[in-house]
Amino acid sequence: MARLNEDAQWIILMGFLVSFSFFFLALVINQSTVVGQTTAESVIEFPKSYIRDTREVIIETSSIPNAVNRTTVQTDIREISKKRLDAIVNSSFTLPNPPADSKTYAYIHFNNGVTEYNEVWVSL
Repeated sequence: MARLNEDAQWIILMGFLVSFSFFFLALVINQSTVVGQTTAESVIEFPKSYIRDTREVIIETSSIPNAVNRTTVQTDIREISKKRLDAIVNSSFTLPNPPADSKTYAYIHFNNGVTEYNEVWVSL
């Protein structure tokens, strides 16, 4: 570059700056699409219908009067969710204590490795 005049040196320097800025912008745009893609995938992977269906069955189970039958249904829910949904579903109940409290509490836990959902359902 010593033999080039001063105008040519500026042209070459601006060429380097423009090519470096294109490279930097391409890198930034590439990373932004990756972030947008993973965010969209996580929204798609959210098992809303599975959680809603499982929650509905667990709430229906809370009205079973016999504790042995309720335990059997809870075990079935746990096993079916492991095999079909690849998810761990746990539930437990606190039954009403008539003089002090007339509410049934259901504790629901859903975890499929990506999404974890916990809820305490209270009957009125």
